[in-house]
Amino acid sequence: MIPKHIGVMTPHEFVKRLEGLSFKDVFNPYSDCCAECDREGAAKMRRDSLLKMLIAATESGVDSLWVGRDFGYRGGRRTGLAFTDDAHLDKHAGRWGVSVEKSTKDLAKEGTATIVWNILDQIDVTVFLWNVFPLHPHESQRPFTNRRHSARERKPGEQLLYELISLLQPARLVAIGNDAASSLERLRGDQEILRVRHPSHGGQNEFRRQMRGIYGFPLPRQRP
Repeated sequence: MIPKHIGVMTPHEFVKRLEGLSFKDVFNPYSDCCAECDREGAAKMRRDSLLKMLIAATESGVDSLWVGRDFGYRGGRRTGLAFTDDAHLDKHAGRWGVSVEKSTKDLAKEGTATIVWNILDQIDVTVFLWNVFPLHPHESQRPFTNRRHSARERKPGEQLLYELISLLQPARLVAIGNDAASSLERLRGDQEILRVRHPSHGGQNEFRRQMRGIYGFPLPRQRP
């Protein structure tokens, strides 16, 4: 378990720490701007969006923290928000009662985000979305690709995840995929980890079934 700092980070301190992360072949949406996709001032827009949601979450309380692995190039790289693409940005902000600016020039959709938000639409409790590595790792010289973050990159990501858990004090920790489960096991203390299949690569039905087991929403009616 990562040693706890004296005191808990404020939302402003958390975002500032996130902004300062830098790695080779990694896009940091809170400090970097993409010449091809981003509007002017995009990094600040993404910092502001996350900060607003963190403040709202600390004020309202968080039932569940859903944790994935890392950002994809069609989702979090563009929005700065886990499991959220451009198409679901306003919906994400609306769940926290805040308004945010769209930081990209065009609209992109991500399959995983679509599946996750289909489930969130059926859940009324407060859910905060995050990743073990909250940046976008990509292949060398290929910014619009996805790769799994490295062990070296994971360490500061887990430190921030621990700080986030300390800040939000969620009632439930939900690991989406094995990588997230492994990291949460190292950080959780005595808190139970609820594991679910990641919805990508054919895992959509099992993901939906496992989330229904946790939250109790009805399954969609089958067509005759």
